[in-house]
Amino acid sequence: MKTLKYILFILLIITIGVSVYIAVQPNDFKVTRTRTVAAPSQVIYNHIIDVKKMESWLPWLEKDSETKLDLADSTSNIGAFYTWKSNNHSGSIKTLSTVPFQSINQELQFDKIETAQANWEFNQNNATDTEVSWTVSTDKLSFFEKANALIHGGHEKMIGPDLERGLEKLNGDVITAMEVYSIKVDGIAQHGGGYYIYTTTSSKISDIQTTINKVMPGVKDYAIKNNISMAGSPFITYHKWDEANNAVMFSCCIPTSTQTVTTQSDILTGQFEPFRAIKTTLKGNYSNLREARDAGYNYINQYNMEATETGPMLEVYLTDPSQKPNPANWITEIYIAIN
Repeated sequence: MKTLKYILFILLIITIGVSVYIAVQPNDFKVTRTRTVAAPSQVIYNHIIDVKKMESWLPWLEKDSETKLDLADSTSNIGAFYTWKSNNHSGSIKTLSTVPFQSINQELQFDKIETAQANWEFNQNNATDTEVSWTVSTDKLSFFEKANALIHGGHEKMIGPDLERGLEKLNGDVITAMEVYSIKVDGIAQHGGGYYIYTTTSSKISDIQTTINKVMPGVKDYAIKNNISMAGSPFITYHKWDEANNAVMFSCCIPTSTQTVTTQSDILTGQFEPFRAIKTTLKGNYSNLREARDAGYNYINQYNMEATETGPMLEVYLTDPSQKPNPANWITEIYIAIN
């Protein structure tokens, strides 16, 4: 009997000691994971702020195929929320505040434990890369949560892998969404022609877009500084395409409402007479322009038409990437002159 009392006393002392140890653990935790995503911050922000898109990348949802989801009526505003429930777990995410394209503050809850904060930060390194940080934190840990964290090796071990998995899946979703494109041959169209200012340049065929990005801003700046009224979207007109030597000559052009006398040696004035063309529309990244051009020429061949040997071949850029950074939303019209 004395031995049993002694054992019970020892167990009581251990229980009290463990309870005290758990109780004095910090009431807070903060776990952060960061990943560089090859996309502008606005694209990533839009992918997260719309909670209905979370289903494909939220790490906790893929752990149970029987999870049932519930969305708020409004999914991309302050107060938008997303809840899930399975046989074993439930949770929710609610958007509390945002700084567009820079940060998102959300409320995160698992089962019936105290809510935590889920904070996102977006630091765009350059035109194509953004550092994305996802932090989960709270300062209201209960005794049970402290004990659970000790048993499972701490919050870094418990939550860190989920954040890493979520960022990995988010990265894949964003890249996939940016790669979506469509090509439509619209058929015969009448181009109205008109005046334009331009700079002629050349490059390797593989470097066309890089060269355009360097040259076109100079033409735009000239028009703005000289109060030249722009009469439409910027465009490219091709003069020479040499596959054998990987060389192309083209002009970066800004349409103008009237004929303009230029004062800069590398900025000239041109004019197109109205012409018939096969029009093709690309919605998507400029990297798909070659396929879109080929689709236009294939259409010409299919219907026994003939491209004008010396006629214009234009690419008109209807979308300003600074306003719509997701390449999937860029629209380009291609006009190939026909006889």
